[in-house]
Amino acid sequence: MTTTHSSRSLDDPVLAARSLSKRFRLSRGRNQYLHAVDGVDLDLHRGTVVALVGESGSGKSTVARLMAQLHPATGGSIELDGESVKVKGGRRFRAYARQVQLILQDPFASLNPIHTVRYVLTRSLRIHHPGLRGDALEERLGELLSKVHLQPDRFLEKFPHELSGGQRQRVSIARALGARPRVLLADEPVSMLDVSIRLGVLNLLTELKNELNLAILYITHDIASARYFADETIVMYAGQIVERGDSESVTQRPAHPYTRLLIASAPDPDALGETAAVDNAGEPPSLINPVPGCRFAPRCPSVMERCRTETPPTFPLSGSSSAACWLYEEGTR
Repeated sequence: MTTTHSSRSLDDPVLAARSLSKRFRLSRGRNQYLHAVDGVDLDLHRGTVVALVGESGSGKSTVARLMAQLHPATGGSIELDGESVKVKGGRRFRAYARQVQLILQDPFASLNPIHTVRYVLTRSLRIHHPGLRGDALEERLGELLSKVHLQPDRFLEKFPHELSGGQRQRVSIARALGARPRVLLADEPVSMLDVSIRLGVLNLLTELKNELNLAILYITHDIASARYFADETIVMYAGQIVERGDSESVTQRPAHPYTRLLIASAPDPDALGETAAVDNAGEPPSLINPVPGCRFAPRCPSVMERCRTETPPTFPLSGSSSAACWLYEEGTR
């Protein structure tokens, strides 16, 4: 896998999804598929955070795993520095993983309980930087823990069960930084943590973004934290993007009916708690046999007849915002 940086502008995305789709086959011998992700486009730029927001089952985590190349895409492409990249394993995957790292939701499950912090971080460094040895390795181990605000002399020899949830997630972040990536894909990185320490982890990621000029994809249920942490917010529903724009606009002036319901269901917009499930009549659509038209139509308080039969395109709104909703077709309002 080779990439060329010289002809690219600093404004170009370092990692991008183009018409990204993923279908999971449900059983052998049957032509049944789960349409988990359908036509997703997003750009990740150095020094910025993009939040991907939606309720459980919307396809957010699948997008993260597709962009980490843990699942092969059914359609569309992943572009690294403007070039389509498809890797399955071996050296090409390790080369990709040196630039794109995934941080998982549950820091206890993602750390092997029989290994110390020293082992976890040393393994990351030896995989991605095999030349590190001796004093240089020890120095790098200390740097990684210091970057996530953990004292090396206190934490290097500890096991995961000896750490708090926030400390475990900081170790997971340090492990990802061991590769010296340009992109972090953070899949619900604070949802398993106590409310009191979530803000500290988000502040740490902001600090690392600024210091290391990282591009970050932040997957979350919590649209309130997206406003606090992200530059751009993208709202997903049933595998599709329904709204996008700068975080202030999306969270303060939501356009799509689904985004409005997400915000209305949040118990406190100023608290970084998890967004409650959307409390509205109707059930989410089947992703095995998606309904025609807008997938939110069965639950939408503003539904029109055409919503049930015609899939809405994405309509531009003010600034950089857009929404996939027939309410914004010219002449509708």
